[in-house]
Amino acid sequence: MRIISGRLKGRRIQPPRLTATRPTTDFAKTALFNILNNQFDFEAVSFLDLFAGTGNHSFEFASRGSTVIVSVDKDPVCVEFMQGRCAEWKVEGMSVVRADVLRFIDQCRMQFDVIFAGPPYALPEIDSLPDRIFKAGLLRPGGWFILETSDKHAYEGHPFFFRMRHYGQTHFHFFAAEAASLRDLYSNN
Repeated sequence: MRIISGRLKGRRIQPPRLTATRPTTDFAKTALFNILNNQFDFEAVSFLDLFAGTGNHSFEFASRGSTVIVSVDKDPVCVEFMQGRCAEWKVEGMSVVRADVLRFIDQCRMQFDVIFAGPPYALPEIDSLPDRIFKAGLLRPGGWFILETSDKHAYEGHPFFFRMRHYGQTHFHFFAAEAASLRDLYSNN
């Protein structure tokens, strides 16, 4: 895994040993950030990374200029790894939180422009994540929630769902409060 763009471009992220992370492939991450790059000004975006693992997405946002980043994972090895990269790469504005993601969602009082969740594909609560995010009010107006899953999940009937893209085995589901107008916008894409 590597950082694709920005001031940290080319830096490699080597997952720590003794952890069961499933990082997003460079191919899928590049495609996702091409979509985001056309929608958001990274320097003005606040970002929440749930099930952050190695911080792959968080560091990509930091590299592109985001200064409000919260990365949440319960694995102490992953948290230590992210904190180490923040120090080594002099990343400012990134808070690494060791917490159970579901509890964090219920207790968080901040709002974000972009929320990404890359949970373990076998997580029993995976299908409840969109509802939890919207119930907690974590998205700012105009914000997007992106959920990464395997091909076993579909959300087309969800009221806040507006788009799905897949890259190999990786499926990205996009949600927003303004989903109805976004569905029309992206219906031809």
